[in-house]
Amino acid sequence: MSKSSKRWLQEHNRDRYVNLARSRQLRSRAVFKLEELDRRHKLFRPGQTVVDLGAAPGSWSAYVVEKVRPGGKVIAVDLLDMQPIAGVVFLQADLNDAERLQYCIAELGENSADLVISDMAPNLSGIAAVDQAGSLNLAESAYRVACSVLREKGHFLVKLFQGSDSAAFGKQLAEKFDKVLQVKPRASRANSSELYILAKGYTM
Repeated sequence: MSKSSKRWLQEHNRDRYVNLARSRQLRSRAVFKLEELDRRHKLFRPGQTVVDLGAAPGSWSAYVVEKVRPGGKVIAVDLLDMQPIAGVVFLQADLNDAERLQYCIAELGENSADLVISDMAPNLSGIAAVDQAGSLNLAESAYRVACSVLREKGHFLVKLFQGSDSAAFGKQLAEKFDKVLQVKPRASRANSSELYILAKGYTM
């Protein structure tokens, strides 16, 4: 193992949210980011239909399915396989595979999702410009899906690594949403460039 890998592993094992997730037997520390964003912005309510993009290993879907009961629906999509979660419909698909994504649209009905969420991140290279570009590509893919499935006035939450094109992506969202916010949860690592964009009030 390289020195950098050892250093990352040591930091990971000391991470408060990693240890909290382990103690609660949660699928990943990422759930604490969503929990905070939900608390601050009141994202979820019973009866909603939510699409979780890049859902594996499933911590966000597991959180959301409890928040939208009774009467809600959660559809999780990921290229990777995911262990089942009671009440969550899982579709294994590439977001850039239009034919496969039709299954997602057919599952929930066109333009009927209340909220699309995405915590996707690229495989990290350690080169900031490359990782930022990869993150932007994933965010744009998530945005295309959101435009296909969101109802009028629906919301979109997406992770993005800060970079030179972040502002342009925010402006793109502002053309289709009433309000666009940049938020960074406390559970995001201090040395990470990740932030979340919350776009509210989709206009079809």
